[in-house]
Amino acid sequence: MASLPVPRTLPRASPTVVGAARGRRGRAAVRVRTATAALGGGCCGGGGMEQRHGEAPHSPVKEKPVMSNIGKSTNILWHNCPIGQSDRQKLLGQKGCVVWITGLSGSGKSTLACALSHELHYRGHITYVLDGDNLRHGLNRDLSFKAEDRAENIRRVGEVAKLFADAGIICIASLISPYRRDRDACRALLPDSNFIEVFMDLPLKICEARDPKGLYKLARTGKIKGFTGIDDPYEPPVNGEVSLKSMAYFLHDHTIVITMKDGECPSPKAMAKQVLSYLEENGYLQA
Repeated sequence: MASLPVPRTLPRASPTVVGAARGRRGRAAVRVRTATAALGGGCCGGGGMEQRHGEAPHSPVKEKPVMSNIGKSTNILWHNCPIGQSDRQKLLGQKGCVVWITGLSGSGKSTLACALSHELHYRGHITYVLDGDNLRHGLNRDLSFKAEDRAENIRRVGEVAKLFADAGIICIASLISPYRRDRDACRALLPDSNFIEVFMDLPLKICEARDPKGLYKLARTGKIKGFTGIDDPYEPPVNGEVSLKSMAYFLHDHTIVITMKDGECPSPKAMAKQVLSYLEENGYLQA
């Protein structure tokens, strides 16, 4: 009877190969633990629970995250971190807010924004200026001056300003923003007291006489259509009771109106000090 073939002995792996395999398994385990921590146990994760060696799985079962659909974005999740706005404000020694400067072209919005930023910086406060023209060089370069694009322009700036305020920074936004509904939409993004509207209430004839960009001349000759103050309206703030204070007056809805005094336009420093005074009196310059 033929003998059965004896199976060949498998070759033993060398210590070097075994060590390499163990090393790969170890690294893979580390990667798995790291990924698990990032998904469930990180500072901004969904609050997952880590199972320790020798322990039974925790009960109850982890709740499923609540996903949202916002606009054209689907299946998105809001992540919270342990460091919040109040922590950042304490670190900076100030309160984050948005100072929204609005008015006709040539009314001095950018001038006031820079003067206010300078005064606050000199006093040791962190600010950032969002200038309408500057933003159209980058963030809003794809937008025109049609009504729908102007609304989107303001919406984007409002969202960015909100992030700066949440970071504890005093954000100074300088835009014509002619439509009341668009400014109110930006105000609604923040707690009402953290949105301060500054209206540059200078007459059209003064702004047109300045015409720093030469745009009024182009609008008057029909070379620019839909220009605010010429063939497109500007809607000033209307709410609140007025109490006069120098060249500025204040409305109840956290609005400051800068206007002429004795037929003279206030200086940039004088305007900045009016807004600065409002910020001081309302506690924005301390945590």
